[in-house]
Amino acid sequence: MCTHPSKNTQKPLPSCSVTAGSFTGGRDVKFEVSDPNFHVNEDLYLVPQRDVLYSRPILSVHGLSAHADDVAQVDVTGLPVQSPHTLRDILGVGNMVPSRSKRSLLVPPMIITENQRAPFPRVIGKVISTEKLGNHIFRLTGPGADQDPRGLFTIDIDTGDVSVSRSLDREAIDSYELEVSTTDFAGNLVEGPALLLITVIDQNDNRPIFKETRYTGEVLEGSPTGTTVMTMTAFDADDPGTDNAALRYNIVRQSPDKPSPTMFYINPERGDIVTVISHTLLDRETLPTTTYELEIVAKDMAGSEVGLTGTATATITITDKNDHAPEFTHTLFEANVYEGSTGVVVNLTVDDRDDPDTGAGRAIYSIINGDPTLSFEIQTNPDNNEGMLSPLDYEAERFHALLIKVENEDPLVPDVGYGPSSTATVRVTVLDINEGPVFFPDPLTVNKMENIPLGSFVASLNATDPDILQAQSIRYAVLRDPAGWLRTVNTSGSLDRESPYVHDNKYTAVFIATDNGSPPATGTGSLVIYLEDYNDNAPYVVPSIELGKQPGLDKTWKVTRVNSTHSKIMLLHSLKKANYQLPLLITDSGVPPLSNYTELSL
Repeated sequence: MCTHPSKNTQKPLPSCSVTAGSFTGGRDVKFEVSDPNFHVNEDLYLVPQRDVLYSRPILSVHGLSAHADDVAQVDVTGLPVQSPHTLRDILGVGNMVPSRSKRSLLVPPMIITENQRAPFPRVIGKVISTEKLGNHIFRLTGPGADQDPRGLFTIDIDTGDVSVSRSLDREAIDSYELEVSTTDFAGNLVEGPALLLITVIDQNDNRPIFKETRYTGEVLEGSPTGTTVMTMTAFDADDPGTDNAALRYNIVRQSPDKPSPTMFYINPERGDIVTVISHTLLDRETLPTTTYELEIVAKDMAGSEVGLTGTATATITITDKNDHAPEFTHTLFEANVYEGSTGVVVNLTVDDRDDPDTGAGRAIYSIINGDPTLSFEIQTNPDNNEGMLSPLDYEAERFHALLIKVENEDPLVPDVGYGPSSTATVRVTVLDINEGPVFFPDPLTVNKMENIPLGSFVASLNATDPDILQAQSIRYAVLRDPAGWLRTVNTSGSLDRESPYVHDNKYTAVFIATDNGSPPATGTGSLVIYLEDYNDNAPYVVPSIELGKQPGLDKTWKVTRVNSTHSKIMLLHSLKKANYQLPLLITDSGVPPLSNYTELSL
C-alpha cells in the first residue's frame, strides 16, 4: 500500500516504499506498472518517475521472468478528490476512460492473470463511490457475477472491493463486462450502473500444436538453392498479441544427414522449408536416399529458452526428372530359334538411372532397321523394363539382323540426349524344321455330273511346301473316300447323286500330301464334289401294283393329264362288276425320256 501525504493538498506523490514481495526471481524480474508515471526500481520499490500530483487508487504491477508471470495490486490511499478533468488523466490508459456514473461512481478497469492459484477469493480491484458510506451498498451484475458463468466475481457491498472466486482461463473467456451500481437499503438505485471491464491477462500455458504429426513434401532434383518445398504451420491458443503465441520454427534433426546435415532451412517466422543444398548436389541418382526426414520444432515466447514447444515431422521426397537416357547393357544380342517357334526369343536389358516407376525410367523399344517384312515385334516387360522380342514369321529369311532403339516414355531434359548406347543389334538365326505341305484352296470345290465314265478327271490338287529354303517334292494320296469313287484325281467308281454318302448334293473326300523331307511331313486337304443329277431313274406308281396285259383298252378307258405330276383315268362305258387289271405306261420328261409299265388294280 502506498499513502499519499495529504488528502487536502495537491503535492507531488513521494516515492512509495512498496516491496514487490509477490514476485520471486530477484533482479531477473521485469516489471510493468499500469500507470506510466511509476516504475519498479532495482531495489524492488514502486517509485514515481516524475512529480505526480494524482494517481489511480489502484495500480497493477506485472512481473515477468523466466520462472514467473504474475500480477500484483497496489492500493494508493489518502488521495484527494479530483475534478473530472484531472481524473481522466489519472484513471485512463491511453484513450481508455474508466466508467463513472453521474454521481461520482468510479469504476477503473481491472486486470487479472489467468491460472492463479489459491487462496480464493482474491481482491482484484476497488470501485469507489464519493457518496457517504453507510447508507448504501454496492451491487455487481452481468456474466460472471449473477449470470453464467455465475459466481466468478463478487463485490463487497460495503467497501466496493471486487474479488475473483476461482482460477480463470483466458483461452475460454478473455474479458468480462459487468455493471456496478449502488443502492440504498430499500433497493433503490443511488449510483450507476457503470461499466466494469475485467481483462484476463494471458499466461503461457499452451504449447504450439501442429495440425498433423507428419507432413509430406516434394522437391524436383536439380532445383536451385532457395526452392520452397513446403510450409509448416503450428497453432498456439495463447494471446496472439503477446509473445506467448509468437512462434519460431527450427529444424532440430535431418535424417539422413548426408551429403550435408543442413540440406534444408526453415524460415523461423513463416515456417517455409527451402533448399540450401546446391542444385548440382541435389541429384536423385547420387544422393544416399531419395527421402529425407526433418524434425521440426515450433517454440513460443518468440523462441526464447522459456518457450513451450511442439514437434512435427516433415518427410521430403526428391522427385526424379528424366536426366539420364536408357542404355543397353550389350551392343549385340544373339538368339538361335527354330522356325515356327512362338513367344519371346530374346530379352534385351537396359540400364536407366532414373526412377523406374515413372515415365523418366520406363523404357519403350522399337525396331528401326532390319525388318522390312515386319516379321518381328518388340514390347516392354512391365515387371523389369526389359525388351521382349517375338517372331511373327520366319520363312522369308534364315538370318535376321535387327537394329533396336530404346527411349523413355517422358522426354529427356534439354541438355541430355540419346547416344549410341541407346541402340543395340539383335541377330536371330532361324533353325529350319520340316513343315508339312499346305493345300490351297482348302476345301477345293468342283461340280460334276453323276454317272460320268470311270477314270474321268475330277480335279487338280494343289499343295505347297512352306519350306522355301528347301527343294522338296510332294506326293498325293486319297486319305478318306467313303464311297470308294476316287483314285487321286480320277474316278474309280460311278458317281451317284442318290448315294447315302451324298448330302445336299455334296460328296466330300480327304487327300493327303507328303513331302520328301527328313523326316517327311504331311498336310491334308478336302475335295467337295457338287453332283448334278442325271436322268437314270424311271417313274413309278406308289403304291406298287400287279403287272398284266389286256387288249382293247382305249375303247374302255381314257387317260387325261391334269398337271406334271397327276393324271385322270376315265371309264368310257359300263363294265360288269368284277376285278380288272389296267396296264399303264408312265414316261418322265428327262433327257433322254424314260418309261415304265405298271398295272393298276381296280
